Amino acid sequence: QVQLVESGGGLVQPGGSLRLSCAASGSIFSIGAMGWYRQAPGKQRELVASVTSGGTTDYADSVKGRFYISRDNVNTVYLQMNSLKPEDTAVYYCNADSPLVRYWGKGSLVTVSS
Repeated sequence: QVQLVESGGGLVQPGGSLRLSCAASGSIFSIGAMGWYRQAPGKQRELVASVTSGGTTDYADSVKGRFYISRDNVNTVYLQMNSLKPEDTAVYYCNADSPLVRYWGKGSLVTVSS
């Protein structure tokens, strides 16, 4: 079993920054890629950013150049969010993939509003 715990969400003004963190615990040896998804009201959950165990990153076009994913060890991943826009408002979910199971955090709400 793998447990994912997110932190760092909250309310921020447009143009501001937030840093999300996700820490995995349990059978972390099985984790490969990790990433962040988000789901805004009335929209499908979408991939925001991902990072492989080897450090390769990928970003959604909507956040490219503003958001940065990083991984400081096997089981911890971060999402630095800069120049936030109201349309970034969503519940952000941490994800970790193992060969057999896709794990999800419970989500962290990011609200971008003045």
